[in-house]
Amino acid sequence: MLNRRPRRQINQMNVVPYIDVMLVLLVIFMIATPMFSPGVVDVPSVSQARTPDIQPVEVALDTAGTITLRSVDATRTFTSVDELASAAAAMAQSDRPFAISAERNMKYEDVLKVADALHKAGIKRVALTVKQSQ
Repeated sequence: MLNRRPRRQINQMNVVPYIDVMLVLLVIFMIATPMFSPGVVDVPSVSQARTPDIQPVEVALDTAGTITLRSVDATRTFTSVDELASAAAAMAQSDRPFAISAERNMKYEDVLKVADALHKAGIKRVALTVKQSQ
């Protein structure tokens, strides 16, 4: 008999099959990706937007932190979002739309806080106003 040494167990993982599979997947994605055309979404521009039939209640925000609520009836000024939410809750039954307008350099987070407060107050129709290009 030959003097054989017992086989030693290999403690390393063979990664060659995984590399082969990854290269095949890479080639498939490289070939398939140009075949897909990106979807195009047609969004109406501001000049094509229609004006609403019902005059919305305007919520104007400025950088000083004041919130102005302008409706056909009156104009009120608030210093906090909670005050605005309580006043808007009283107007929620009329189903009038609310339009939020803010100064250009306002934080988007502050605008979202106002929109969230209006939603929690029961206002179902909240929109953002934009300045039309001339």
